Amino acid sequence: MSKFKERAEQNLNARKQFTRNQEVENPCWKEHNISLKCLDKNNYDYEKCTLHFENYKTCKTFWKHVVTDRTIRNIQPALPLPEDREKVKAQYFS
Repeated sequence: MSKFKERAEQNLNARKQFTRNQEVENPCWKEHNISLKCLDKNNYDYEKCTLHFENYKTCKTFWKHVVTDRTIRNIQPALPLPEDREKVKAQYFS
C-alpha cells in the first residue's frame, strides 16, 4: 500500500472514530450538525439559522438537567448511552 493511500485511510478511520465518540459523548450531536449545515448553506448568516441554534441550546439544556438529576439520584451512567436516550427522554417528558 502506498504511503499516500495509507495516510488517507488513517485519516478516514480517525474521522469515523471522532464521530462515534461525539455521538456517545454528545447527545445533541445531530442538532449540532444540523445547525452547522444551516450556517454553511446560508453563507454563515446566523440570523437565518436562529431556530436551529435554539433547538441545539434546548437540547443541551435538557440533557444537562437529565445528567444533574441522574447524578443526584446516583444513577450510572449519568449520561445515558445512545441506545437508551429515547427511553430516558420519554420518561422525563411523561
